[in-house]
Amino acid sequence: MARVSRERFGARSRLDDCRHDGVASEAELFVVEGESAAASVVRVRDAGFQAVLPMQGKPLNSLRTSREKVLAHPLFGPLIDAIGTGLEPGYRGDSLRYGRILLLMDPDADGIHCGVLLLMFFHRWMPRLIESGRVALVRPPWGEVTTNGEVHRALSDPELTALADRFRDHGPVTVRRYRGLAAIDADVIRDTCVAPATRRVTRVSPADVTAMIEFLAGLG
Repeated sequence: MARVSRERFGARSRLDDCRHDGVASEAELFVVEGESAAASVVRVRDAGFQAVLPMQGKPLNSLRTSREKVLAHPLFGPLIDAIGTGLEPGYRGDSLRYGRILLLMDPDADGIHCGVLLLMFFHRWMPRLIESGRVALVRPPWGEVTTNGEVHRALSDPELTALADRFRDHGPVTVRRYRGLAAIDADVIRDTCVAPATRRVTRVSPADVTAMIEFLAGLG
């Protein structure tokens, strides 16, 4: 397990780094909610090219936050250190340490909110990461339905309810609602969130973030 970040990036960082990085590499940085979730991901990641950074508390809304506050924030500071490019207008693309930034939040309302705030940060301070297609959302499973020894996973609460209703016609079912990444079995996290061949990932575009910000502004 690579735990070198305190020497490499300073005491404030809790990054579990990978062994290989660089702008042309396949290295990935998972940003997750808290130490427990990070530990779950670290157990199943490939330490050769997958790094994990836990958030410390909820991110700031950085659209109108000063550079000084962003740099001093307990999440954004270590995140900036790990990515290596610095912030606009002094962004240095040739110093990028990861080929992809993956936002892996808990499957609940707080996780969705944290993911939105992180996207606002990238939109405001590292827009070229989004423009180059290097930022993506990982969709963890919301829950599972077990029937006749088979497990079926859902990505939302309506989908979980629909699965349970469908399989009740064929016998007894067990419904399990996941309560954060730390509560999901390691093999499920590996297969649905971490392994490149089987995980569910949505790349974020500039238009996606702009639409999200406009929607939130309309709610206010």
